[in-house]
Amino acid sequence: MKFRKKPVEIEARQWDGTAEGATPIINWILSNDGTARFSCAQPDSGPCKPEKPHSIAIDTLEGSMHASPGDWIVCGVHGEFYPIKPSIFEDNFDAVIEQ
Repeated sequence: MKFRKKPVEIEARQWDGTAEGATPIINWILSNDGTARFSCAQPDSGPCKPEKPHSIAIDTLEGSMHASPGDWIVCGVHGEFYPIKPSIFEDNFDAVIEQ
């Protein structure tokens, strides 16, 4: 048997990897009854290094997941939030042009 994924519209935001960019995403998640936290792997040593970047921890149906810089944060069809890597997001979603 073969199946086709149903076409659905979702809401998503791409995170730029900064603390300033995390704030509106976390506020969006919290205002929609989700749970998310900003985390810096090196809070006392200046800017985070590429090997230990900032992250956003998002509580999902499968447990806590971490969004890395550049990841898309998606609000699914049931109001659940989760991060998606950019390449996977681009393979699965097209922008909706609102008229």
